[in-house]
Amino acid sequence: MNAQRKVLHALLDEHGLTYAAEAGIRLKDTPQPLYRTLVLATLLSTRIRASVGVATARALYDAGLRDPRRMADATWQQRVDALGEGGYRRYDERTATQLGDGARLLLDDCGGDLRRLRERADGDAGALRASLRRTPGLGPTGTEIFLREVQDVWPEFAPYLDNKTLQGAERLGLPKDPAALVRLAGDTPHAELAAALVRAALDRHVAEDCLERAA
Repeated sequence: MNAQRKVLHALLDEHGLTYAAEAGIRLKDTPQPLYRTLVLATLLSTRIRASVGVATARALYDAGLRDPRRMADATWQQRVDALGEGGYRRYDERTATQLGDGARLLLDDCGGDLRRLRERADGDAGALRASLRRTPGLGPTGTEIFLREVQDVWPEFAPYLDNKTLQGAERLGLPKDPAALVRLAGDTPHAELAAALVRAALDRHVAEDCLERAA
């Protein structure tokens, strides 16, 4: 095993859990887990700790706000309370509005089923990003998060290793070429590879620890 492979496997061993899995989402190509992942991506796209976004995604699920219909039918205060329960207090009022508006948009545009956006995109990542960016509060950052997380259930977009993942690779001294990273990762699912590299990009201590353990 060469030095780069050792570094990457040290990273994957400790940090290869996807954010969706951390939030308790069993991601598959069905409406509810896809929607929950979209909500998670919306939460993570703001300037909060990832752990808070993950905890808040769980809190929304526990409050019953697990699909677009329930999210849209909930009162604004119910959404605020669920966000607060997860620790998402800095942006809770604005995000409560965005989640309600986004749920209604999804219901109107695709019957609440994100697979319809996938079908319309027909394998074109740019077209899918454009559709997703219409979601209030998601934006370019959240769109990238969503695509990184769903790439193993929507494999026509894989490997989806965006600039944030490549920043993590650079910090670890790994190739900044997606194909080379995939080869180094072997049979690791693409979403796990992406999540691990993002954690290295966001936290230099993650990268330093992996480099030390691989030495």
